[in-house]
Amino acid sequence: MTEDRSPAAAENPEGAAGEDAEEQPIKGRKNGLYGDISDELAASMKSGWADTELRGLQPVAQAPYAAARRAALSAEYPGERLVVPAGNLRTRANDTEYSFRAASEYVHLTGDQTEDAILVGEPREGGGHDFHLYLLPRSNRENGEFWLDGNGELWVGRRNSLTEAEQLLGLPCRDVRKAVEELQAAPAAPTRLVRKYDAALEAGLAEVLDEEKDEELKTFLSGLRLVKDEWEITQLRAACDSTVNGFTDVVRELGQAVATSERWIEGTFWRRARVEGNDIGYGSICAAGPHATTLHWVRNDGDVRPGELLLLDAGVETHTLYTADVTRTLPINGTFTPLQRKIYDAVYDAQEAGIAAVKPGGRFRDFHDAAQRVLAERLLAWGLLDASVYDVEKVLELGLQRRWTLHGTGHMLGLDVHDCAQARREDYVDADLVPGMCLTVEPGLYFQQDDLTVPEEYRGIGVRIEDDILVTAEGNENLSAGLPRQADEVEAWMARLTG
Repeated sequence: MTEDRSPAAAENPEGAAGEDAEEQPIKGRKNGLYGDISDELAASMKSGWADTELRGLQPVAQAPYAAARRAALSAEYPGERLVVPAGNLRTRANDTEYSFRAASEYVHLTGDQTEDAILVGEPREGGGHDFHLYLLPRSNRENGEFWLDGNGELWVGRRNSLTEAEQLLGLPCRDVRKAVEELQAAPAAPTRLVRKYDAALEAGLAEVLDEEKDEELKTFLSGLRLVKDEWEITQLRAACDSTVNGFTDVVRELGQAVATSERWIEGTFWRRARVEGNDIGYGSICAAGPHATTLHWVRNDGDVRPGELLLLDAGVETHTLYTADVTRTLPINGTFTPLQRKIYDAVYDAQEAGIAAVKPGGRFRDFHDAAQRVLAERLLAWGLLDASVYDVEKVLELGLQRRWTLHGTGHMLGLDVHDCAQARREDYVDADLVPGMCLTVEPGLYFQQDDLTVPEEYRGIGVRIEDDILVTAEGNENLSAGLPRQADEVEAWMARLTG
């Protein structure tokens, strides 16, 4: 990485991309690190560049689906101005930023992933909305913005022109640097904004916003993602296929992980995610040995020891930002011990019961209840719960199994790993399943190292099995079925990859 994002950063931290950028020449600007910029250099940087405008572009594959989603949004809020930002870069340290990931609401409605962008729906007098985007245009070469500004394309790479973006996304596009000014000057109308992504935009529109109405908008947009269209299902299939490849990579390199640490596993899976997709969809959990009993173990700095189990919970995020979410618990030396297999088989049976309950017309809660019942039965059979005091019904009523099952058995999946999390309860956890919903089924058993209520040999063992299940008209489809689940199949698969 270079020392500084742009030659003018020391004297011009906000760059030349603000208001009236075209009228503000940067020629001769002084920089503490690089010294004076001569008139001759400034003149040289203005000319000699080829025309790179792309012509005859076709709309992205998501464009017609995004248009249908905008139509649903428009129908929900007639007569209101709707503002959905993509979000901004976030500082990681000093003058470096985290990699940008656009807000899921914005991506779902546009198919675009551009930082600082804003979707606006202007209400029409006769009904409906006219939607347009605010985007950052190509860098100005005349005033030096191209190479002197921190967002200049010489430093951060080429971006689409507004004309190119219009062709790709099927939406009129305007200069985002004028967004707040234009929205403030627009005819009065009730306005809703998706909050917490763009602080400057929120501040600029503060006088016309209502927090409760804004929350209603976020809730509606979350619920709009509950049923996936055919294009989204294709993306989720691709995410699962790449995730299968990532798990396969990890098993092939388990020897390297044993010689190093969980970090090798993390890096191995991440490499596949970056090669075949955009990134990982969430922080990978690469939990070996007793770390598997920590639900969100993302430090991934522990030893990987033969004879113990590896719980790997990871998912590839596609270039279109749809993510898989898959977990396998693997014997590090390729073979389960009898106790490991007993616990693993219980979780497998619970997952089988849960998956069987995923079907159209079934309740969202059904698969959780089915899986928990199996685990409660096993805990009673093993004597970890006193069968002379409790039967299965009483255990479930009191939730006693939760000491070792800990979490819910699944969640919706899509653009977010915990997709649709802001949707109305009656549309999600209290609703019936319908074709097009995609969710995880992920029961687990976790015996903490310091749990004196279980025999010593159980302590430090954690098992979870998770798959991504699509609700279909006939029942369900396991999108991550490319990875084996049954214990014998897992051992055979590992033997083929490591033998």
